[in-house]
Amino acid sequence: MAPEPRVRPVVPAELDTLLPAAVAMFTEEVGVSPLRVDGGAGYRARVAELVRAGQSLAWIERGEVLFKAEIGAVSRSACQVQGVWVAPAHRGRGLGTAGTAAVVEYARSAIAPVVSLYVNDFNTAARAAYRRVGFQEVGQYASVLF
Repeated sequence: MAPEPRVRPVVPAELDTLLPAAVAMFTEEVGVSPLRVDGGAGYRARVAELVRAGQSLAWIERGEVLFKAEIGAVSRSACQVQGVWVAPAHRGRGLGTAGTAAVVEYARSAIAPVVSLYVNDFNTAARAAYRRVGFQEVGQYASVLF
C-alpha cells in the first residue's frame, strides 16, 4: 500500500485542531470520554506531549483532521502505533490504509525499525486495513480497565 504523502507530524500550533479527533478516537475505542477526568487536562497534556515528541501524525486539510495516529510506546528497537482514527465522513475510502502506511514509513525511518500495533478483534475494517499495510496477527490479549 502506498503511503499517503499528506500524513505528517502534527506541529504544536495544530494541537487545538487535533484534540477533538483524539477525543473522538479515544471515546470510540474505550467507550468513555477522556474529558470526564479533570476536564480533559491530563489527556490534553498527553496529546501535546506526543505532538512535541514528533509522535503524533495526521492528515489535516482546511482545518479538518481526516486521519490521525500516534506512535505511543517507543524503544530503540520497536515502537507501537496507536490511536488510529479516520473522520467518520471519510471512512470506507482507504484513508486509514494509506494513512497507516505513512505512519509506518515515518516510524521506521525516524523512530524504530520494528513497528507494531494492536486492534480490537471486532474492528474488522481496521484489521483489514492493517493487513493491507502488511501487518500480521501474532497474538491475542485482553485489556482490563478498572
